[in-house]
Amino acid sequence: MAASDCPPSFPPACRLGAAALGLPGSPSSGLPDTLFDSPFQDVCSLLKHASSLVPLGQEHLVIKLCQLVHHLLNQLKVIMDEHTLDVLVNYTASALKVCSTWTHSDVLLALSTIVYGNGPQCHQHLSDLLGEDGVLLLYSSPSQPNMELRRVALTCMANICLRIPGQPPLDDQYRSVSFSVFLKTLQSSRPPNTDELFYCMVIQAALKGLQCCLSGGKWKFGGGEELGSILASLKRLMFQGSPGVSVEWPAVLYPAPLPQYEGLPTSKPAEPPKPSEQSKDTVPGKTSGNKKRKSKGKGKKTSTEESRGEDGEEDDRDAVPVLQKGGRSEGESLSKPSASSLYPSWKKSSSDSEFSDPEGNAQSKLRLYHGRVRQGALLCLLAVVKGVEKRTLYGYWSSFIPDSPTGGPPSLTLLTIILKDPSPKVRACTLQVLSAILDGSRQFLAVAEDTASPRTSYTPFSFSLATAVRELHRALSLALLAETSPQTLTQVIKCLAYLVANAPYHRLRPGLLSPLWKQMRPYVRHRDVNVRVSVLTLYGALVTTQAPLPEVQLLLRQPEGSSSSAGSFTPQDSALSWRQRDGVSSPSRTPVTPTKRNSRTHSPRVPRTPVEEDSSPPWLLQLCVSLVTQPREDQSDSEGGAGGGAALEPSPVRLEALQVMSHLVRGYFSLVQSSLCEIGQVSARCLREADPSIQLHGAKLLEELGTGIIQQYRAENNVPESVRVPMSQVVQFWSEVLSGPLNGALQNEQHPTLQTSACDTLSSILPQAFAQLPDKTQLMCITVLLGLTYSENYLVKTAAVRALGVYILFPCLREDVMFVADTANTILAAHDDRSPNVRAKAAWSLGNLTDTLIVNMESVGVDFQEELSDMLLLKMLQAATRASADKDRVKSNAVRALGNLLHFLRETQLTRSAFQRPLEDAVRALVKTVQSEATMKVRWNACYALGNAFRNPALPLDSAPWSQDAFSALCHVVTSCKNFKVRIKSAAALAVPGQRSCYGDTKRFSCVWHSLATALENSEDTNDFLEYRYSASLRHTLSQALLHLLSVSQSQDMPALGASLAGEEGRGIREHLIKYVRAEEGGADKEQGEKDAAGDSFTPQQRIGGLQQTLLRLKGLKTEGEGGGEEDRGKEAVVSFLEDLLKTCESID
Repeated sequence: MAASDCPPSFPPACRLGAAALGLPGSPSSGLPDTLFDSPFQDVCSLLKHASSLVPLGQEHLVIKLCQLVHHLLNQLKVIMDEHTLDVLVNYTASALKVCSTWTHSDVLLALSTIVYGNGPQCHQHLSDLLGEDGVLLLYSSPSQPNMELRRVALTCMANICLRIPGQPPLDDQYRSVSFSVFLKTLQSSRPPNTDELFYCMVIQAALKGLQCCLSGGKWKFGGGEELGSILASLKRLMFQGSPGVSVEWPAVLYPAPLPQYEGLPTSKPAEPPKPSEQSKDTVPGKTSGNKKRKSKGKGKKTSTEESRGEDGEEDDRDAVPVLQKGGRSEGESLSKPSASSLYPSWKKSSSDSEFSDPEGNAQSKLRLYHGRVRQGALLCLLAVVKGVEKRTLYGYWSSFIPDSPTGGPPSLTLLTIILKDPSPKVRACTLQVLSAILDGSRQFLAVAEDTASPRTSYTPFSFSLATAVRELHRALSLALLAETSPQTLTQVIKCLAYLVANAPYHRLRPGLLSPLWKQMRPYVRHRDVNVRVSVLTLYGALVTTQAPLPEVQLLLRQPEGSSSSAGSFTPQDSALSWRQRDGVSSPSRTPVTPTKRNSRTHSPRVPRTPVEEDSSPPWLLQLCVSLVTQPREDQSDSEGGAGGGAALEPSPVRLEALQVMSHLVRGYFSLVQSSLCEIGQVSARCLREADPSIQLHGAKLLEELGTGIIQQYRAENNVPESVRVPMSQVVQFWSEVLSGPLNGALQNEQHPTLQTSACDTLSSILPQAFAQLPDKTQLMCITVLLGLTYSENYLVKTAAVRALGVYILFPCLREDVMFVADTANTILAAHDDRSPNVRAKAAWSLGNLTDTLIVNMESVGVDFQEELSDMLLLKMLQAATRASADKDRVKSNAVRALGNLLHFLRETQLTRSAFQRPLEDAVRALVKTVQSEATMKVRWNACYALGNAFRNPALPLDSAPWSQDAFSALCHVVTSCKNFKVRIKSAAALAVPGQRSCYGDTKRFSCVWHSLATALENSEDTNDFLEYRYSASLRHTLSQALLHLLSVSQSQDMPALGASLAGEEGRGIREHLIKYVRAEEGGADKEQGEKDAAGDSFTPQQRIGGLQQTLLRLKGLKTEGEGGGEEDRGKEAVVSFLEDLLKTCESID
């Protein structure tokens, strides 16, 4: 059929397709340019129609069609409809069955393009392709002799497994089958008489498929054996083609504390590639990558650069041993061999090579393919690290990260590749893998410790981990010195940031961070923006980790010129300091005159006198201020040179500098507080800019400043008044802030995130300073916040409601009934919001508001209670009751509010009919929460709320129908809850009622007593070590509760109490009460236990005095009624118990 034979109504692409296929009568067999202008539906129609025109018997046309399919789908990125996909998959699958084997390579190539990302949509064909006798399994088998067929089949399987975001994953059955094929391919050796290049291409296809399988989510491919197998294969391929690597690779890696499963290099000459890696970016393989993007006429220049790189490499080899002094590292062996033996043969220039030009091209191509294999293996490893649980991977750390100092033959780890691989892309991938391993490893590395010398008999695991941290520091510092590729250098610095963020430096010997701090300083002015950003990220990690860290404090206090000595100069300073006027990169030129602005390479400010240095802000703070506010003196080539004199730093650099300033303020406020006003001015400048991101970070910096001031003024932090920021300065600071551009940010409805941050800033004002602000300023803050609670954006509304919840605690506002009422109405409206975030903050603010009611009740008295509207209190009680049935994060504060409200209500309110039902609903909501399966924090708060409610003497605990349910719930929890903090709060609640009548009849009182006694007996029964640490606090609270019951008991309770104390239960109670009275119980948790025990912080003498009063009262009890004899016997047993207890405690004292 000729192109002219296509139906007239058919799209023009059909006619072009006929020409593209080279059908009879067509003018050309190439792809017309107009074909690529056709819409997707025309291309799909073309392919469907062409497949119906080409019979499977005409194999040459079948190949032509497959090539057309491959090129069109590849170049046009066509999104096929389901019908087109079905037609093309069916056609190619049929071709594989019918056509000769010599066509299958092209057919599989077309099929791989068709199924790319469409695996789940091809479910009806998957059984033919990936079934037991599927054609893809046949051609991808390691026994397949045709390597090209095997490669294309593996590529096809990989594309089937590829998951496009938003699409369902491939069926686990076929995914597992494909995974097994890929793994077997990686584990199989190269067949004899097979070209190494073809074998590398097969391995690349298998690695791509494995990555597609692993990138689909969490690990789903079996247990430890499968994981160990894939890790072993990937580790072997990570070193594919690396010179000098000759080891016996294990088939499986097992989790172990030491890398004992891999062999060492078999020959010593395998080590010479080490020094060349110190300048791995100057190798010909690297420049050849750049050469492809240049014209052929620049080849001579490239060869000149190569020879220049060799010279620089020798210079680096001379410099590295000096920098490595004191450590067992590669540098110790660098100066021994000759330069020629250190230089790998494949890095020599063509004149030194033993290969002819064709052989050299083949070797270069082979090196390229080996590098792609290593890169693919590392990408797969990255997918494994992200897909497998962290705790599972911890056992394999020693296989990829050395945990012993290098001394002898080095082990083959990720650090080996970082320091030695010639490809910057491979090194960058390795650094990404290492960063992923380190990310989130804080809990694992927290065990590391080397402050004490290890025992000689064995090496503790904590010391091995500490050694691993030190090795990571050493290797990454060497990589930092050697790396010249900006992209890879960025990854090195990011990896260091992950290490710093997760390592426990407070448990390690000091000295790791100081060299790194100084080493990074020259990179602050690197010509590449991404490098500068990553350096600031690293500095941010340094001032964040375990802040305040003594070593970092010393570094921050150092004068700005003190760290320019040995350690801050790197062999790449000539590359780093692209502003090389007058030899700025020389370390001896740091002290410069103020007129030489290029001193900013080391510091943004001019050197100060020793007197000034003592009070000067940290160098890092000065640097960040400079980066945010000062214009760039020069611009790198990549940023353009036109008009660069007045340009500020790029936005990413400025944003990261603001982040570092925030970290500094948060962790080291005492060191930066002298620059409070200057930092405030920087924030104000940022808020005036047009970039919303800069504005947002400026607002967050203000919030951190406010939080730092609040922390200083908190009584529990015990900061001396002489060290605090003076109150007058705080008031001046906030006066300037609130009269500045912050108001504009609060009203900027186009950027809700900025409004949110501005609300958070308002909530960080020191309460004492707020009271000294002008009335109009206070009114402005309150009015703005009340207005923003009606914002349509839930983020803004959440922040505004939270800020009101902070303001309601301010002493200068909490006694203002009008403000309390306005805030209450606003919070109640927010309780009905659709957003759970808004409701959660509304519940938190309502809890704070009710805390204020209790404080006012105790400080102001009845006057405040009477001024507050009964109807408003009723609405608050009902809103808190409804919120107690919401999500847990809402419920935890809702029950807190209920406890406060039940404590606050007066008798005149409780007796009103309007309050009867809401009161009962509120108590039953608390009871239900105590008994529920909610989170422990919610139940803890509910128990505390019941205890808080019991403090209200107006509550009818003796007669109310809900009273029995409340006591029963607390008795059940105190004996059965797995969480000891919940038990503590329930025991404390049971000890709150101050009168015997509150406990109800004798049966209820006896139930409470036995519950507490049983809980005391079982106070050490737990399988959770984390709970066991609270057992002392639990016993303390239970002992106090039992003594409280004895102090309020009456004659009718004596029979039950006497029977309990005279029996086996009494002996256990006696032992614990002796420890309680003598204040032996509690240990490290004593303070917490006493706090939980309803404020019981008495001395042993006071507790003995309380026992004596209880004994005297019980002796004076008179028994009445028919049960007088039984009550007398019980009373005698109780009195005898207390006398014996007092005698024992007094004799010990």
